[in-house]
Amino acid sequence: MANVHNYSFFGKKVGLTIQSTSITDLFIFFRLIKSKENGIWEKPSKGEGKVIKFSLEEMVMILQVLKKEVNSWSSFHTFKNNKTQISFKWENNGKNRLWINIDQYSKMLDYAQLKILELLFEHILHEKIEFATIPINPNKTIQKSTNNIIIQEEYITEENGISFNDRAQKMHGVIKNESEKALLISFNNGSEVWIPKSKIHSKFESTKDLVQVFLIEDWILKKNNIIN
Repeated sequence: MANVHNYSFFGKKVGLTIQSTSITDLFIFFRLIKSKENGIWEKPSKGEGKVIKFSLEEMVMILQVLKKEVNSWSSFHTFKNNKTQISFKWENNGKNRLWINIDQYSKMLDYAQLKILELLFEHILHEKIEFATIPINPNKTIQKSTNNIIIQEEYITEENGISFNDRAQKMHGVIKNESEKALLISFNNGSEVWIPKSKIHSKFESTKDLVQVFLIEDWILKKNNIIN
């Protein structure tokens, strides 16, 4: 069992990466980039591309389409009054091809890719239902090691009466450098950003090139285009 899942579907124009950053997260990410007119691919580290977070309920609806129980599913995601249109739809010509449309990005998957995506979704859903729905002691520190990844998570649910669930997220990353007051963290999306230690609300090992989970305040992640 792996704690992190990443799988990419690349074509000539659009690349799609499915990412589950932790079995204890109740969501997954779809990350899309496309080739520009000059042939250079968009770079997430420069804030380019599109990232969408899907909940477990949305994953179930997508899986329903992948299994051909319904022909299509569509939705809107709203962030800061900006709406992103999303749709998963089978072609009507009888071919085993599915179109994924997210904002200005359109990705077609063939049968082999669809089968991989279906199996991946089923596996991740089962994992998250087993591990992400377990009640957690707010003051408990959990340590676990899997596939050479050491994860050390300290769950802090409140500070000054404010819930961290609303203003912080768990992010996987690797420490590249450290100063007295900040960490240079390389995140899964390719970004390398100095994060003040005061904005990290989890324990961490001061070890370089080790994948860890950091509980980081939302605003600084958004400011640095690490999340939308």
